[in-house]
Amino acid sequence: MSIGWSILLYLGIAYVVLALAFYFLQDYFFFRPEKLPDYFRYRYPFPFDEVNFEMEDGGQINGLHFKIPNAKGVVYYFKGNSRSIKGWAKFASDFIGKGYDFFMIDYRGFGKSKGRLTEAILYNDTQHVYKWLKTQYAEEDIIIYGRSLGSGIATRIASWNKPRMLILDSPYYSFLSQIKRFAFILPVHWLLRYHIRTDQFIKKVNCPIFIIHGRKDHLIPFRHSEMLLRLVPRQTHLFAIDDAGHNNLPDFPAYHDYLYDILNDDDLYISVVEQVGMAS
Repeated sequence: MSIGWSILLYLGIAYVVLALAFYFLQDYFFFRPEKLPDYFRYRYPFPFDEVNFEMEDGGQINGLHFKIPNAKGVVYYFKGNSRSIKGWAKFASDFIGKGYDFFMIDYRGFGKSKGRLTEAILYNDTQHVYKWLKTQYAEEDIIIYGRSLGSGIATRIASWNKPRMLILDSPYYSFLSQIKRFAFILPVHWLLRYHIRTDQFIKKVNCPIFIIHGRKDHLIPFRHSEMLLRLVPRQTHLFAIDDAGHNNLPDFPAYHDYLYDILNDDDLYISVVEQVGMAS
């Protein structure tokens, strides 16, 4: 065999090995969970309840429910791909301070949540929890908030239900398109087990949609939000934060100003409702 053919053979073998590694190890690439023992006790400076959901397949979902007197509603928060709700729950203060209860779960494999994880299971688990929230609140008082990885999952759940609104924080156009940016040499469409098609789900959302995104976000570029806006322009408002990146939106006063207006400015909410002819 000539040197040229030998090089091509080795390159071909390396490519196949890389593709197989991507397929079988992608959960390790995409998720950075922090696991917590069952005896771990959460501690925060404001009242909360720890809740657990036993799923039909034997999985378990762990969550935190922060409550305040005379809440205007509840924010169902879908977190990103790292750590656990132990740290993510600090964001409860951003919503409690604006008059809302706050609810968050860990996906399977994160924190105290357990069980096999697939894209379908993600949707089933989060929908199961949404149905539980509807026993605690009127659906018109439920706000869905999706951050980074959670933005696509949040959009899926919003498309199946009728929450008051959907808020997307640094969302991707689709998980598939996001991963293609980094694994462009691989046939990602065939290898990826998590496609999370935000671009398809958002077309079926029947409530106001508000997007907040930093223009200097290098992990999920701002253009992803612009593309989502173009899909459903009548019911969507996009708020840009010029100097913000991916992980520092709450460091900017503009983020809290936008969030306050989204949650509490009735005129802003009604203007979107009227544009698409939706009942308030």
